[in-house]
Formats: sequence, structure tokens, C-alpha cells
Amino acid sequence: MKRITVFLLAFLTFVCSFNMLAFADEDTFTREQIEYYKNLGLQGTSVNVYNWGEYISDGSEGSMNVVSEFERLTGAKVNYTNYESNENMYSKLSGGGVSYDVIVPSDYMVSRLVDEDMLVEIDWNNVPNIKYIEEQYKNLYFDPEQKYSICYNIGTTALIYNTELVKEKPTSWKVLWDEQYKDKILMFNNSRDAFAIAQAMLGQSLNTVDESDWTDSAALLAEQKDAVSPVYVMDEVFNLMESGEYAFATYYAGDYVLMNGNNDKLAYCFPEEGVNIFYDAFCIPKCVQNKKGAEAFINFMHEPQVALENAEFIFYASPNVTVKNNEEHSLFGNDAVYPKVMPEGQYFENLPQNILELQADLWTNVKSGNLSLDSELNNRRIYIESAVLAGIVAVVAVFKVVSTIKKRKIEDLSDLYEQ
Repeated sequence: MKRITVFLLAFLTFVCSFNMLAFADEDTFTREQIEYYKNLGLQGTSVNVYNWGEYISDGSEGSMNVVSEFERLTGAKVNYTNYESNENMYSKLSGGGVSYDVIVPSDYMVSRLVDEDMLVEIDWNNVPNIKYIEEQYKNLYFDPEQKYSICYNIGTTALIYNTELVKEKPTSWKVLWDEQYKDKILMFNNSRDAFAIAQAMLGQSLNTVDESDWTDSAALLAEQKDAVSPVYVMDEVFNLMESGEYAFATYYAGDYVLMNGNNDKLAYCFPEEGVNIFYDAFCIPKCVQNKKGAEAFINFMHEPQVALENAEFIFYASPNVTVKNNEEHSLFGNDAVYPKVMPEGQYFENLPQNILELQADLWTNVKSGNLSLDSELNNRRIYIESAVLAGIVAVVAVFKVVSTIKKRKIEDLSDLYEQ
């Protein structure tokens, strides 16, 4: 009797678990979708995903746990880790010793990874959901032949401010240099985004290859550090701005919507000097160990249900037409995420190595306080004085050469007359 009871309990548990699993799957995904992922043969494999923090629906607050759903449908195990900037991700990849299958770089970083032969081409036969990508987000400037990437999100930078601490609506990045907000400003802890703000203020191209432009921008950022002592942050910006302690933050428009949900005293603007318009995309790095699994994961991220859950969770604009055109999407028509008129802006492109190195050195010096405005002016003065001195030396050297030649000619003529 005991054995029968145990058997019946086990059987009932199995039936209930099976029914719950089937219900959960079929309630979210179609039978066709379930069969597709089941038949990929990924059971027992691993997919290593390297993504930005807060960049996927994770099951919190009733959202879909995208990673768990992929694991359940495919039978694969996802090892999911985060990075906080393109540069951190690049450093990890270029350093070797890693085996990521999926990465999510931004536009200019995709270009760099392609140029340095660090990506593999995607087999679009294994990513049929590319059909859901709006045409304007295909063949983008950083991957014009659509070989290495598929767009995940679109966004812009924005100036976020606390209306309780800022009485007049800002229109310019200049407020980030206003000394009345000393110790109340959060600044990008990301060299490319930080420099872009200074470049916009100086009227430069965000992709300039003129070293003096980068030096000028660094001097402006150093001036800001001296004047207002900004705090350099990335994902920490959420808690810090939501706390109401800071007046301004530089971050991304979609993230403003998230912050505003937790603190309705926050507002945003697109500064008149212009913003960075960016794309993030799924790619497969050369260190891939499970390319089939990588392509399955990328395809899964653009299933209509999944794309909507991700858009609802991270609050960035989706290139997926089933999301963008969904009137039940909570961000449908939201001006911060889907602005009716795009703000004045520029895209990031890959920069040559000498500029990348210069940018990195200048950024390190700005943050460490070793590059102040005064020191920059002194450096320029020294440079100019050195150039002038070099010019004088060159003139003297030429004069000496000419004098020597003349002297030799006179000596030669004297010898000729003596003969």
C-alpha cells in the first residue's frame, strides 16, 4: 500500500509539473515556436552571453525571465554575464582567454570589432526573425552588408535633471559646468560618451581625427572637474538620481523613463548642441564555442513576445516592428523613447588607433585630475614655445650651411685665381 501511495504521489506530481510546464510554455509561446526551439538539438549545450547590465528582462516585478525561457525551450544552459561599457567588453575580448558566444556592442564598437577581425558572420538561415526588423534598421552604417550584427535597441543620450533642485528647464549641456551645482552632477564614466558632450559644446564632429580637437575637449572636461567635481558613474546612476540627491545626470533617454517611474520629480531634455544617437546590436565573437546556440539565442531575442518583454523592461526603442507598432506597448508614442522628431544628433564611428590611444590617455588624466585647464594651457604654451625654438634652431642651421657653402665657393675661386 505504501509503495502504491508513493507511486501515485510521484505520478500526480509528474502530471502536475508537466501540465504546469506545458501551460506556462503554451501560454507564452505558440506550439510552432516551442517545436522550433525543441528541435534545434541544443539540449545539454551551453551558451555564453555577455551583455550590458540591466539589458534583458530578468523575471523581476512580473516580467518574463528571458534566459530561463530560452533554457526551458531549448534545453541549453545560458551563462549570462554583464559589462558596463563597450570599452570594458572590448578589453575582455581582446585580452583573450574568454569564450563568449553572444555579445551586444554598440555601433562604433561593432565597426572596430569587424576591422580587427574579431567577429564571425551570422548565418541568417538560423536567425529567421530578422524578418521582424524594420527596414530602416537593417544594413546600418556600421555593418552595411548585414554580415555581423542585428540591431537590438536604438537610443539617444539625454540630460536628466531633478526639478526640485533645478528651477529653470535646461536647454544646453553648459549647465554641467555651472558651479552652483558643484557636487550635484553625475557624469558618464565612459570616455566616448563623456567626450561627446564636450565635443558637441565645441561644435566638433564626434568622430574627429584631429588630435587638437580631442585635446580641446579634454581641457573642457578638465575644467568641469575643477569647477563642479562631477561623480563619474554608469549603472549607479539609477539609484543616485532616484534618491533625489543629485541635480543632473548624463545618461540615456530610455533609462530616464525608468528613473522617472521611481521618482516623478525627474525630467529630461535633449540639449541644443546635440546628442549621440546610438544602436546596440547582437554579434557573435571569434571566440564563440557554440555558434548554433548563439544564433538560436539571437533569434529568440527577436521573437515578438520576447522582444516586447525586453522593451518593457529596459525602456529602449526596439527595431522590431511587432513591438514598435504595438499600441498596447507601454512606451508606444513615448517622446523620450520614440521621439516624433529625432533630436539633433550624431552617430559614433570607429576611430583610428592613434585617436583611441589619445582618447584613453586624456580620459585617464581628466579623471585623475592630472589634466586641469591650467596645465593644458601650459602644455600648449610649452608646445608653442618649443615649436618656435625648433624653428629658430632650424633657421640657424640653414644659415650655417649656406655660410659654409659660400665660404667654400670663395676659397675655390681664390685657388683658381692663384693658379
